[in-house]
This record gives sequence, structure tokens and C-alpha cells, in this order.
Amino acid sequence: MQVSFLKDLVTLRTPSSSYTFLNYLGERGRLSDFINLKTFFPTRVEFHDYLSWAAARVSVPIEYGSTARRIEWRNGSFEVEVESYQSAAASPTRRTIYARNVVLGLGIEPVLPKNVTPSNRVFHNHRLLGVLKNVPPQTHGKFVVVGSGQSAAEIAAYLHERSPSAEVHISHRRFGYSPSDDTPYVNRIFDPDSVDHFFQAPADVKRQLLEYHWLTNYSAVDADLIGELYGREYQERVQGHQRIFVHRVTELHALEEDAGGVTVVLRNLADESYVRIEADAVVLATGFRPRSVRDVLGGSVSAQFSGDNPKVERNYRLCVEENVAGAIYLNGGVEHSHGLSSSLLSNVAVRAADILDSIKAGLHARRF
Repeated sequence: MQVSFLKDLVTLRTPSSSYTFLNYLGERGRLSDFINLKTFFPTRVEFHDYLSWAAARVSVPIEYGSTARRIEWRNGSFEVEVESYQSAAASPTRRTIYARNVVLGLGIEPVLPKNVTPSNRVFHNHRLLGVLKNVPPQTHGKFVVVGSGQSAAEIAAYLHERSPSAEVHISHRRFGYSPSDDTPYVNRIFDPDSVDHFFQAPADVKRQLLEYHWLTNYSAVDADLIGELYGREYQERVQGHQRIFVHRVTELHALEEDAGGVTVVLRNLADESYVRIEADAVVLATGFRPRSVRDVLGGSVSAQFSGDNPKVERNYRLCVEENVAGAIYLNGGVEHSHGLSSSLLSNVAVRAADILDSIKAGLHARRF
């Protein structure tokens, strides 16, 4: 993890809550052992277990494996059309849920280079573990990883370890990996009160802040991992058996897949030269983008936008036309209005409280 365990589901809002990461460690019998690690950063495996532990303790009904397809406003309430899947092979069942308030966590979707068709040999990095075990027989002994961020670097390291005889070719437009900026003063941009400062700022200042601090969260790699990859490459060169190749200042120019593998052509942006690689698989660590709220809003819910960005109040409430008396809250997809922490774990506790307090205030106002 690159986030402190103190930025869990509740600590920044209610440190005495029973849902803290520390209480989880206590119940799992690992509190002293974790302290002995002398770290703020749990592994992803452990934090996944913490989230599962917290979810199991929630008593309200939760329906997993469901997708909200459409939201309409009719007769004083939202009608949310939901698709549910009992199994991966089963056809979806549809039903309508009625609500006065809706919180949308639409998540993100992968970004792929133009004219790329995903397959079992060419895939976005979020599918790595599921697809890699089904990659057709390897004939070339080469992998290509496209991207310059943390995921790209981690995948390059993973493939290098997993396949001790294979080459790993790394392609990105930068000259080299850029280290993530996690210094104390810069990290204040993830503090809860930074949301207020960002939200109140003029549009041009918002754009500047996002540009200034982009490397805190995007297209940047942990410095230790950069050093590790460089060290591996160097030692291999010393030993005369190099398996890590960094194709800097390059972009993906062409892909051609056949039964035997993938032909990858990289274009050097500096000198217009080309590199051809016969690979067994191509991993596209090319980022994500927020899903648009437009995709789920029906014709009866007219929301306000500035360009492609939804207009949102400080409490994350979507600005809609006056005919809609209910409230829709966006839990994510509001980086343009609330800053870099708007969808991150680092601010989840306070963000959830902001939304909940607004819903409770609305319920109280209607009661009186």
C-alpha cells in the first residue's frame, strides 16, 4: 500500500470506532506483530482482508454483484433500475429500487490505446492475474509492458520474477520513471481540509494545483521500486544476460496478433526510429478514467455540467434541475471540483461523513 493504515475507513472521522484498522489487527491477533514491523503501510493482501472483515460486520443489507443501469425521477422518488447476476453464466435479473437519496460510486474504466482490441495476449493491466494464467503457449519468451506509472513498474517487476527466462520490455513516453512525490508538505493535499481549499479555488487555480501535484497520484512510481528495477537491469548487464529492456521516449505504434504471439512496433518519439518486438503478451498499463454519470441518468433527471464535468456541491451532491427534489451524491469522479483526494482511500472516512451528514440534514428538514 502507498497509504497509511491510519487512513482507513473511519479513523480520520471517528478514531474510537470499532471499524479501525487497529481494531481489526487486535481481533486478528496481530497487533503486536504489526507494531514490530515499524511501518505505516500494510500490504494490499492485509488491507483487502481488513476491508472484508469490515464488510462482514455491517448489518444493513448489501447486494453485491449488481449494477445500476438507469436512474429516473418519478412521483417524488428515484427509480433505480438494477441488474443482478446470480452467477457469471446466468442471465441478469432486473428490478427497480425506489429511493429518495442515491449515492453513486461509478468507479473507473480502463483506457486503451487507439485501435487496440483486447485478447488473451493483449490486455489492460487490471486483468493481469486473471488473464496471465490463460496466456497461450509462450514461444518468444518476451513480454511488453506499456506505461510509466506504479502499476506498469510493479507488473514489469512481477513478470521479471515470475518468468526467470523471459525478457521484459518496457515502453513509455518518458525518459525514465518519475518518482512519486510523497513528501510531508505535498502530502497535505490529501488532508481532509484540503478539499475545502480546493473547492473554493477559482477554476484556473484548480487546474494549476492538479498540474503541480499530478505526480502525487498519477504516472509516478515509488522510488524504492525504481531503484530495484534499475538494480536488476544493471546486474543483468554486468552478468551478460539482460532481461529488462526500457524503451524510453517511445509509444505503441502497431500491434499484430497471430496464433504464435504478438508483433509489437514501438516508435521512438525523439528520432522517429522503430523497434520491432515479437512478444508472447502485451500488458497495457495505460491508466483509467472516471465513468460518466451521464451513462446512468435517465431523461427525467437533468443534471448540470460544465463541459464534460458534472457540477457538484461541496457535500458531493450533484446539481440537478429544480424538478428533482431528491439528492444524488457522487462518490468519485469529482477530481475537477474536490481535488486529488476526491476518490482516494486517503479521504474515504471524511468523504463518507460529508455525504451522510448531508443526507441526514435533508431528512431532518423534511420532517419539520
